[in-house]
Amino acid sequence: MMKRDDCLRVLARHIPEEIVVAVYSAAFDWVVIRPHVLNYFAVGAMGLASSHGLGLALGRPDRKVIVLDGDGSLLMNLGSLATVAATAPRNFYHFVCENGTYEANGAHPIPGRGKLSFAGMAREAGYAATHEFADLGHFEQRIGEVLGETGPVLIDLKLVPGAESPRDYRGLYAAERRAAFRAALAG
Repeated sequence: MMKRDDCLRVLARHIPEEIVVAVYSAAFDWVVIRPHVLNYFAVGAMGLASSHGLGLALGRPDRKVIVLDGDGSLLMNLGSLATVAATAPRNFYHFVCENGTYEANGAHPIPGRGKLSFAGMAREAGYAATHEFADLGHFEQRIGEVLGETGPVLIDLKLVPGAESPRDYRGLYAAERRAAFRAALAG
């Protein structure tokens, strides 16, 4: 298993200017690891990361869209896998931070914990490619190649929590941050 913050640091080195949609614990880690104007945070919208990311990918086909989803969050909207596959955005990279829990809601176990295959569900839904990573070294070796694939691509990251990041909800949703995102997206 990989620590989430270590894994996200590796990812950040490979996506300097991409649009990133992050939810819940990944969002709080991401804002610390890669503060950027093209970060879009959807804390409080459980299950909608892939839907938000899909809209951005379709609206800006010239830019890669990276979705940092949670396993519990994705379970809330499994139908989005079929929708993403049907629209087939070539610029869509869906990372699932799988830790087997609804971490944001007290770390309660998700249904099917340890038995589900998010990569398998995405593959069956019609994603162009799927991957699973549980070893940080292997992830670091392959992530450049994975991000070079034509989307939609689902990447299942087998994780444990890392260092605790500050939970600054006001900062994530600051009016200035939202305005800067809209301006950067339009540019």
